[in-house]
Amino acid sequence: MAKPQVKNNNFTNQIFTDLEKYLEFCKDYGYYFDERDLYKERSNAWRQYTKHVAGKPVKNMWEQDGAK
Repeated sequence: MAKPQVKNNNFTNQIFTDLEKYLEFCKDYGYYFDERDLYKERSNAWRQYTKHVAGKPVKNMWEQDGAK
């Protein structure tokens, strides 16, 4: 019997890399993290993340919620 070989899939690796970066962003800026929102343009947290990646200023929810 041959050993099953696992091929390295770049697309899958990119998804997990994006997911880890998105998680770190949500932790740092205080947004609600949900894996289902990855690549979902209707999600407010994902829109803020894409703005952050583009170098634009984003709202820090830790500061806004702390002021209340």
